[in-house]
Amino acid sequence: MKQSLRANSNSSRRSAAAATREPLTEQSAATLKGVGPRVAERLERLGVSSIGDLLCLLPLRYEDRTQIPPIGSIAPGQKVLVQGVVELAEIVFRRRRTLLCRIADGTGSLTLRFFHFSRAQQQNLVRGARLSCFGEVRLGPTGLEMVHPEYSFLAAGDVAVSDRLTPVYPSTEGLYQQRLRGLIVQALQRLEQSPLEDYLAPMLPGDWPDLNESMRLLHGPPQDVDKDSLLVGRHPCQQRLALEELIAQRLSLLQVGREREVEPAEPLRADATRLGHFRRQLGFELTGAQDRVLAEVIDDLAATQPMHRLVQGDVGCGKTVIAAFAAFVAAAADRQAAVMVPTELLAEQHVKNFRAWLEPFDVSVACLTGSLPAAARHRVNEKIQTGAAQVVIGTHALFQQSVQFRALGLVIVDEQHRFGVHQRLALMLKGQAERKVPHQLVMTATPIPRTLAMTAYADLDCSIIDELPPGRQPVTTAAIPDTRRPELVQRVEAHCRSGQQAYWVCPLIEESDVLDSQAAEQLYKELSAALPSLRIGLLHGRMRPADKDEGMRAFKAGDLDLLVATTVIEVGVDVPNATLMIIESAERLGLAQLHQLRGRVGRGREASNCVLLYKPPLSQIARERLGVMRDTTDGFKVAQKDLELRGPGEVLGTRQTGLMQLRFADLVRNADLLPMVIELSDTMLAAAPAQANALVRRWNSGQMRYAKV
Repeated sequence: MKQSLRANSNSSRRSAAAATREPLTEQSAATLKGVGPRVAERLERLGVSSIGDLLCLLPLRYEDRTQIPPIGSIAPGQKVLVQGVVELAEIVFRRRRTLLCRIADGTGSLTLRFFHFSRAQQQNLVRGARLSCFGEVRLGPTGLEMVHPEYSFLAAGDVAVSDRLTPVYPSTEGLYQQRLRGLIVQALQRLEQSPLEDYLAPMLPGDWPDLNESMRLLHGPPQDVDKDSLLVGRHPCQQRLALEELIAQRLSLLQVGREREVEPAEPLRADATRLGHFRRQLGFELTGAQDRVLAEVIDDLAATQPMHRLVQGDVGCGKTVIAAFAAFVAAAADRQAAVMVPTELLAEQHVKNFRAWLEPFDVSVACLTGSLPAAARHRVNEKIQTGAAQVVIGTHALFQQSVQFRALGLVIVDEQHRFGVHQRLALMLKGQAERKVPHQLVMTATPIPRTLAMTAYADLDCSIIDELPPGRQPVTTAAIPDTRRPELVQRVEAHCRSGQQAYWVCPLIEESDVLDSQAAEQLYKELSAALPSLRIGLLHGRMRPADKDEGMRAFKAGDLDLLVATTVIEVGVDVPNATLMIIESAERLGLAQLHQLRGRVGRGREASNCVLLYKPPLSQIARERLGVMRDTTDGFKVAQKDLELRGPGEVLGTRQTGLMQLRFADLVRNADLLPMVIELSDTMLAAAPAQANALVRRWNSGQMRYAKV
């Protein structure tokens, strides 16, 4: 038995020694001490399978454990390292079983509170034990306390203080910070033996930090590091690694774009005469921008490679009619089109428009949403499977396993950032029949600055509708303090009595002790009492979907004069008669969201107004935001200013954008790097494709499948 164990141990040492001769991207994380099957599985959840992946798992933030303040000097809200002797340890039984442990250092005392604890903890945390504890200080029933702090035992006379900032890593259930830090220390030891190849060094202008030195510093910043720049993500070493990851991401997307050039797709064409008839029966003229984008889409559809085009444009610019043209071409080529939208209400609106445009040409339009009764859903599924439904408009229900298309040739995704990458992939796979890939048209009403689009959507051909239909009245925007609320209420009453409708948007649903904002439910009650002659509705995210849809339908039908709503109406339906919008606590919202909300009015031919209600005093950034909203209605100018003003945020939506997940860089925080990212990635792909591939593998291993959507 001992011989067998010795043999296994020798084998592990030989495999680890052999691993150190391989590039770190090829060395399995399983060769590290302490990585068995269960830990390896948890690392995989973080995208870590190699030593290189582990080194690229960079800290989210840092904790300062380089000093030990006296307990008597600490205050609630601080995250600190303290040391002391246990004076009292007891288990109390109140609402829940709790282990309380009081430590003191001669200047003051602190209670450690554990809601979850083992028998071993209970036995070891005893009077007289010396502890080093790190955690956030809060005010508890007995004074200052820490809840579930990190702690370790100290021998008499020991002082456990770090000479470096402590990294905090992305983690997953069952894989805690201590374990991760230990594994990364081992990975850094491997880095000493086998440094990462610096593919960018020959191309970088000026004085940039070394790649390997940057890795070492960020995994364990020394005590004298420039903490201010490090904590906001602007340290030169952070910039160096963010630059490399952004280049790797853009290279991967460019490569995906090239791979698509050899993928087969069914060419979709419609007779020019028939297209002309379709265009004439619309009842309105297309703008020059719509004409340009439509020509690009029709050319793409006629190709034997799949279209992958992003159409972006401001709210109300006419993206929907471009989608209808594309669906018409697909139907003319005997292929089905699927149109995926984020809400049932938007699906119904699209169905109404598409049927009015397409059914006169014998193109059948079906709707599939989650709220359909089982029998109705079964009938729609049958029509989709047989091809009787040529254009299918729906929500998330479209990519369910039970939905089978006869010949899906075109996928249209509206408000693409509302869908996760897995959802769009599931829909795309439904069209991969006969080894043909469906064409894909992606639409967004969130304008994206050029450098951001060239990086985040490098694999897509981008079209911009930068012109609004004629006759649209620009929305006049004003910012007023909430001290003028009574005057505003009177204005709303007069506005609605004139036969027009209004939105009053509130960021919160209920009153909050944290945010001093008007909550939607409270505001609804106040306005109902102040304006008894008006028909007022309420809409917020916690309502049942059916109730939300019914409320929006009532407003669209004119059965309500005023709709009090949260930001759930940001992506919604057209209500041309709604010509006034009031946005409560506007200083708390980002420019992108303010612009999207403002886009709910100005949908008809009547002049529209948007009132930004704020609580003074305003911060400098809030003042600039509101100024931008007053000065321009151009979504691209708003987006560019949003990029300049904010840290990480919502220019591209949430983490559900469908982009490959960045490990470390941030497209907004590192926006100043994007021109260099574009230049260097283009150069590298042309001049050093092998190094480009290696750089992509370093940062994006395992994500390439999802890039294809």
